[in-house]
Amino acid sequence: MSLTATVIHVEGLGKRYRRGALQQRSLLRDHLSRALKSPLSVFRRTKDEKFWALKDVSLEVREGEVLGLIGRNGAGKTTLLKILSRITWPTAGWAEIHGRVGSLLEVGTGFHPELTGRENTFLSGAILGMSKREIFAKFDEIVAFAELEKFIDTPVKHYSSGMYVRLAFAVAAHLEPEILLVDEVLAVGDINFQKKCLGKMGDAARKGRTVVLVSHQLNQIRRLAHRAVWIDGGGVRRDGATHEVVSAYESEMARGDRNGPQQDRGTNSKARFLRWEIAEPRGESPHSLTLLTPVTFRFWLDVREPVRHAHHGIALFNAERQLMWASAEDNLMLEPGIHELRYGFPMLPLRPGPYTWEHSIWEGDKQLDFCGFTPEMIVATEGFQHPRDEWNGVLNLPVEFRLSMEERSSNVPNSPVR
Repeated sequence: MSLTATVIHVEGLGKRYRRGALQQRSLLRDHLSRALKSPLSVFRRTKDEKFWALKDVSLEVREGEVLGLIGRNGAGKTTLLKILSRITWPTAGWAEIHGRVGSLLEVGTGFHPELTGRENTFLSGAILGMSKREIFAKFDEIVAFAELEKFIDTPVKHYSSGMYVRLAFAVAAHLEPEILLVDEVLAVGDINFQKKCLGKMGDAARKGRTVVLVSHQLNQIRRLAHRAVWIDGGGVRRDGATHEVVSAYESEMARGDRNGPQQDRGTNSKARFLRWEIAEPRGESPHSLTLLTPVTFRFWLDVREPVRHAHHGIALFNAERQLMWASAEDNLMLEPGIHELRYGFPMLPLRPGPYTWEHSIWEGDKQLDFCGFTPEMIVATEGFQHPRDEWNGVLNLPVEFRLSMEERSSNVPNSPVR
């Protein structure tokens, strides 16, 4: 990827809103009704409470770059995209955008409900500055991608939310804006359509178009984005390489959980699991794995009464509840006290993301304890996967590739045998 000119430049951007502003707007009959019910209410003033949805945000996005915006709900991500899309104006600062912008911020943005899908497609293209001929050339491809051949001449007000977002994304992606702004809208479509959308955004990036993507699906950000920005409390908390920023965000979210089992299992048990950590290598967080090196995990078990011939099971699951690894130990003799269980791996080459440890301890056919641990383990290693999402596997292994050319042997025929 060749990053050249800056196409989005944001400097000191801020947006201030006033809470309750919409409630102050009312009709004359509403004022009269309130006055009759409570004469003194007409003299009360609504509290003028203001807050900053964005404050002092500065960043640059270069041509051909895919930027992922992450953060909690209400952090200011959507507000930033609305300013870049010129849906709302900033209170402070400024933003420069060089190029034709296509935006898909929420279901319902940009379409006229009384117009048909066909008419809205041509309207959106005209707004983007495309000629009728250019839109005609893409029209069949748009309809096929959205899977709306039977409904393209139906007013979009009759569309379901899934139909609406399929057409909206197809239009935004296929009319080839130079800059594509996408908010968390793919959650509306089904899983197959989400994969199509992710593939289309990947294609757009490979063609040199700029994409700014907001998503709470952090694996989508990992797979697509060249860079990530963590928005927190209306400001930029971290800006950098995708795997570093996403992993820092995941670690922060996990740090809010207590270290221990996820569920309350009661107190009447001879043995209970307590907590866990990464013993080696030690990093900034004892629950984040950042290196593809030998790794050792420690788990603590509180044994309150002697346990004979115990069975201990351990399993590791990813965020989709796929089993990554499991093992078991039998005939353990456990005396009362705190026991440390260590597991060492020569390497744990998992794709980046959150993972959950689950443990069980049995005495004969009686289960003494079973739990899934919090915080989750965050794998924050560098990604070594295929650039296309559909070819991303479970393992994340670095590989050495060599290309060489051998001289043709006299024993090797010049053409294949027929």
